[in-house]
Amino acid sequence: MNHVDSYAHDPDGFLYDPRARAAMAWIAGDDGDLPAFEASAAVRTASHAVERLRSHGSEGRGVSAGALDLLIRLAASEQGISIGELARAAGVSSRNVTGLVDTLERDGLVRRVPDPNDRRSVLAEITPAGRAWIEDFRKPSRLAMKALFQGFAPEELVVLRDLCLRLAVNQQRLAAHLRQNGSQP
Repeated sequence: MNHVDSYAHDPDGFLYDPRARAAMAWIAGDDGDLPAFEASAAVRTASHAVERLRSHGSEGRGVSAGALDLLIRLAASEQGISIGELARAAGVSSRNVTGLVDTLERDGLVRRVPDPNDRRSVLAEITPAGRAWIEDFRKPSRLAMKALFQGFAPEELVVLRDLCLRLAVNQQRLAAHLRQNGSQP
């Protein structure tokens, strides 16, 4: 696990991880791709940090991080959402979402309701207990996000969001290209 004191500043004053730089330099070789490899390692480190914080906050309340994502999506919706839609939005399989909905339903936070547009289908819908759970989760989440992003200007957060989503778009394009050419991403 990385600790703040394991990072260093480069000559321009930017943080970097000397251990990641050494490992990535070996992988990148002499092609000048080291910045991309280091950025990838930094994104992974940041992602793990955010997930550790989210897991700590949600599991301390008896809900996994994946279940938390579903609760947030359902709380933001005025009506139920299909398992397939939840799976697509979360980027996971319908089977995974079904298991999460089963758990949340057992805990009384979500219920299945008939789809008014397709009587063969059901929707997942947040219950009043689920809404109360999310409401109790909001204040500590706000405090945690303020602490996590302390020292970032609002403009920096917009750039960070944009950069992360551009990475996701590039990954999606690469995955589509690989699928089209018979390789798996």
